[in-house]
Amino acid sequence: MRAFRTVASLLLGVACVVTGLPEGRAQPASPPSAAGQSASPTPGAGPAAKARPGAKKAAAPSKKGKSKSKNKSKTKKGAPAADGGATAGTGDRAAAEPGAAAGEQKPRRKGCPKGMVSVLGAFCIDQYEAATVELLPGGKVKAHSPYEPVAGLDVKAVSAKGKVPQGYISRDEAERACSRAGKRLCRDDEWLRVCRGKKKTVYPYGDAWTAGRCNDQGRAGFNELHGGHGQPPPESAYDWANLNDPRLNQLKGTVAPAGKFGKCKSSFGAYDMVGNLHEWTAAPAGTFRGGYYLDVHQNGDGCDYRTTAHDPKYHDYSTGFRCCL
Repeated sequence: MRAFRTVASLLLGVACVVTGLPEGRAQPASPPSAAGQSASPTPGAGPAAKARPGAKKAAAPSKKGKSKSKNKSKTKKGAPAADGGATAGTGDRAAAEPGAAAGEQKPRRKGCPKGMVSVLGAFCIDQYEAATVELLPGGKVKAHSPYEPVAGLDVKAVSAKGKVPQGYISRDEAERACSRAGKRLCRDDEWLRVCRGKKKTVYPYGDAWTAGRCNDQGRAGFNELHGGHGQPPPESAYDWANLNDPRLNQLKGTVAPAGKFGKCKSSFGAYDMVGNLHEWTAAPAGTFRGGYYLDVHQNGDGCDYRTTAHDPKYHDYSTGFRCCL
């Protein structure tokens, strides 16, 4: 009997490691304020990271350091410190979306619409992360704030330099916005191909992380607005309403207008594929890539950043998108 209990205890410990939860702790329920949605870990990443309600997976352990002194050298492969929470997802070397056959042959495109760039004639991708406009009855169009969710609205994706990209959007909402623009969400393998560029580098600009190239050392607004007295926010602060607080991306040093970081450019001509906002892909279960203005390392470095912990209806201040064709 004693041997049986020992084996059972060992199995319980292994299960807790796999789920990322402390031993004996139950998976917390989603907050009641998010009907039909699943709240999950904050998009930030840092040394005091804690899992939060609704995550499908625990955050993958980072392979590189997270804290960074301002006095350190400009170019490094480590990660700068970020917000006080944890980004749940996977940090594997970016597997292509299931169903995208390797070496798949497609008809070559003759050209791309304005605001898109061609990827070796195989498909087109938006140069910039997408903003949105609201479509009204009678064919009228109304501006939509990039700092407000699009739930319940009929919106269309708009990709243009200088526009603040839309955060607070889910994978399913992004798919509809692309469709309204006559486009579609990019497949996982397409997104990766563009981000890595013609030389297949870790970042759009090369293999080594370089400070200032992309918007990835931003301001931890969540800690400021929902923390207390300089301390990280309590776990209870990471609820649906706070994660979609419109003030977060309006703080200086957070999301940047599309194309502002001119050196954060893929060799195919697409900007901001790393940093600024996470970008949803077409993966049906929910995948976003590239990191955001506080973290481009937690779930893989640069282009290999891949988060799968959130369902396709999930959104928060860090989630954005771009379209393909």
